[in-house]
Amino acid sequence: ESNFLGKVNSERKFNFNFGNAGIVFTNKLTNNDEGPGWKSWSFGFGYNRINNFHNRSFYENKNPSNSLTNYFAENAQGQSYENLDPFYEYLAYYTYLINPDSSNNYSAAVPNGNIVQRRSSETRGAMGETDLTFGGNYSNRLFIGGTIGLSNIRYLEETTFEETDKDNVIDTLNQYEFNQNLTTHGFGFNVKFGVIYKAADWVRLGATIHTPTWYNMHDDYTSSIKAKFDGGYADTKDSPDGSYDYSLTTPFKAIGSLAFIIGKYGLISGDYEFTDISEARLDAEDASFADANDVIRNKYTTMSTLHIGAEYRIGNYSIRGGTAITSSPLNSQYRNGGADYKKTSYGGGIGIRDNDLFIDIGYLYTESNEYFQPYTLSYQDVPGVKNKIRTNNITITFGVKF
Repeated sequence: ESNFLGKVNSERKFNFNFGNAGIVFTNKLTNNDEGPGWKSWSFGFGYNRINNFHNRSFYENKNPSNSLTNYFAENAQGQSYENLDPFYEYLAYYTYLINPDSSNNYSAAVPNGNIVQRRSSETRGAMGETDLTFGGNYSNRLFIGGTIGLSNIRYLEETTFEETDKDNVIDTLNQYEFNQNLTTHGFGFNVKFGVIYKAADWVRLGATIHTPTWYNMHDDYTSSIKAKFDGGYADTKDSPDGSYDYSLTTPFKAIGSLAFIIGKYGLISGDYEFTDISEARLDAEDASFADANDVIRNKYTTMSTLHIGAEYRIGNYSIRGGTAITSSPLNSQYRNGGADYKKTSYGGGIGIRDNDLFIDIGYLYTESNEYFQPYTLSYQDVPGVKNKIRTNNITITFGVKF
């Protein structure tokens, strides 16, 4: 749900995906469960979908103040047309959205706003991780483990930004659309270490450390502008095919957990997750990302997530419920439009299991607020869009022991 200058529009997107699969092999080292010592070790591997990029958004309203053509003109000032950015300003120059004088001072085709702006965007893809996991059981009290994670990213984004002179107040220009396409692929790895300590039969303590994930990234991108003018004239310009290779390092993560076991009837558990988003870094062999990394340091901050859940068992049936609260990753001065990007989730589910197999059905609702500004100008404020994002996730899980 998008609110742009008081006008609310909504969009939705459905997606079906395969969330995870895995197998664990356990080797029992002794038949003596009472004495101290190593009881068993385990080896497992699997795949987990750890992030979902499927989304669709749309907004529209009249901007009374400015236009994207003002942004193109500002960035082009003082440059000859041959030196303009081939993915942005050169396209605007070629389609007459900006026009230079003899001193390469550019004027915008929409100088003073009063034009209807419309933006539609669709994203697809996901982050996934293939894990190789080792674990051990010491005296049925201490459980330790480690994981090597091989991560992959696939992200696709298609956006169309349109401006239309519905009231015929702009000279010559009738309508144009600016199209952008981005495809990102990445591959990386990380290491995780964890421990669970069974302090008593009714209480368990846990801790986990995730190293940063080191990604090699590749972007492919194109853009184009299609413009229509009064009198029927139209023009189109496509950018060249762009590509770029770079690296991304994500922050480390630490998790602490606590669970209370209520006999054979259920449990109450919680965990606290901490990470510092400002520690993320970009790099490349042929360029410096110092400015971008400074923006990351200043704009982002520490982020924490608190999960609390409970389960109640009735024979072979289980009823579960819980909530999760994720704090804002943005420093306070960057929380524009009242949007702080924090997330709140509520979930529930039921499960059926016997000695050898289980089936679970779960539902998770997540809500967050975001703010999007399509462009910026040095001399004037640009209105932004307040987005409310609601996600409904239904999962079905099946497992078997052998």
